[in-house]
Amino acid sequence: MVPDLTEYMWIAWIVLALIFVIIELTTLEFTFLMLAAGTLIGGLGVNLLGGPWWLQVSAAAVISALLIFTIRPLLLRSLRRSSALQPTNVDAIAGLGGRMASSFVGDRAEVRLDNGELWTVSPASADLGLSGGDRVVVTAVRGAMVEVAPAPTASESPHPTDSTDRSAD
Repeated sequence: MVPDLTEYMWIAWIVLALIFVIIELTTLEFTFLMLAAGTLIGGLGVNLLGGPWWLQVSAAAVISALLIFTIRPLLLRSLRRSSALQPTNVDAIAGLGGRMASSFVGDRAEVRLDNGELWTVSPASADLGLSGGDRVVVTAVRGAMVEVAPAPTASESPHPTDSTDRSAD
């Protein structure tokens, strides 16, 4: 007596869906996730409703294709939209404001940045006539030192906000 293997197709659909999910975890492109969903919805769903094996395979293929061409692009678009690059660590320091913590002694000074960090100012900034308490902007990071420039004052702002500032230019 040979068992009818089509009675155990539900196990094959679950195993196939798990394989697709595992592959998706390594690729992260939503393709195999859509295949896994099509496998579960189409293949396993038709199997549980008592459909023949050929209908299970066709339903799984059709639903997988529909998911790949409709839902996957939406997921990829929302994923790319939310993944704008944000500068971190040293990359985030360039352009950050600060206040000179000490005047130049020789060719060294310190600046306290707006994020609270204390950095040594490089000798390239020594000729700017900066003293303790002056507002500065970091122009570059050079190893363990920063290069700074005087922060623009409100009257030096490149984008005047009212008409009186424009007429003074």
